[in-house]
Amino acid sequence: MIRILIISDFTESFSHKFLAGIVDYSRRKEQWIVRRMPTSYKEKIGIPGVIRVAKEWEIDAVIGQFEPTDDLDLFRENGILVLAQDYKQRFTSVPNVTGDYLGTGKMAARFFLDRGFRNFGFFGFNDVCWSDERCEGFRREVEAAGYGDNFYTYRMQEIEMVWYYQRNRLREWLEMIPKPIAIMACDDNQGANLVEACHSAGIRIPSEVSVMGVDNDETLCSLGSASLSSILVDIEEGGRQTAALIERMVADPALPAQDVVLQPVKIVGRMSTAAFATNDQQILKAILFIHRNVKRKISVRDVMTEAALSRRLLERRFKDVTGKTLYEYITELKLKYFAEQLQETDEQVMSIALSMGENDTKSIARRFKQIYGCTPLQWREKQRKQHTT
Repeated sequence: MIRILIISDFTESFSHKFLAGIVDYSRRKEQWIVRRMPTSYKEKIGIPGVIRVAKEWEIDAVIGQFEPTDDLDLFRENGILVLAQDYKQRFTSVPNVTGDYLGTGKMAARFFLDRGFRNFGFFGFNDVCWSDERCEGFRREVEAAGYGDNFYTYRMQEIEMVWYYQRNRLREWLEMIPKPIAIMACDDNQGANLVEACHSAGIRIPSEVSVMGVDNDETLCSLGSASLSSILVDIEEGGRQTAALIERMVADPALPAQDVVLQPVKIVGRMSTAAFATNDQQILKAILFIHRNVKRKISVRDVMTEAALSRRLLERRFKDVTGKTLYEYITELKLKYFAEQLQETDEQVMSIALSMGENDTKSIARRFKQIYGCTPLQWREKQRKQHTT
């Protein structure tokens, strides 16, 4: 039996997803015991206090958010394995639960570049590895595309005040930077703050400011006046990999330190990025209408009515902005939503189709196969198999 103590902020979805991954792995083995401790209590009792608790509970391994000044050698001296979850910086003496932060930033930049943006911003923290590297990855991709002079950063925050932001100062920055602009927030919490600051300043999302967060915390992403797009990171898989590493370390305490690197998976698009960089307000209105109505059946004629344009003019201007015809754009967006429902629910294919106003199940299945290369049921099975392996 392996006993693990996790020190984390369990008010955040990251901790719950990470814990779910550890529990999922442990269920395949003999019964493990997983205990939790809030970071605030760790700060109160210090590392010696954590060790006292860990010894009382006969803990084999501790996973936690640690300060750079914390003496992690004390765990090893007391026969306890320790892994550091990224908080401010990585450690060299113990394994880290970290992430491909550069890759995450590059993923966000490519998304915005594909939508025609030429102004870019980053909203994050000072001297925090996961924020700094996401900013660096974002910046590198923007510079490689030739827009390095159009990059603006706001990093006037300290990680100790993770829940707080200076709204007036942020509003001043938002009002100063050129529009339209694509801004990557270092995580969903800061993304939600950014959406709220734009709303209070009367800055339109997504037509003036397009915002993306990281971690896909569904609660945070739904809080603001515009739902927040976010990069999905495979946190549960990171929990499983961490549990497997602990199992190996318990079997061989001399095992060299190996980091667990969480990977960005995909962008979950919501209203905060439902725009392209264009001054064509009628086409922006058409795009927003499509995104708002993706869950129901809509036609080209519906979009024509919303944009108040003839079909010929609408089609030409729409393709100039998006690179796609209206039909292609609507179809791809609806099939993306359809695929998300297949992955995230157990609803039957027919039920999902009907809920979207698609009465012809064979038609949507045919269109799905043309884009995804397999039937809806095959795709669902494939995604779930990947998630459990």
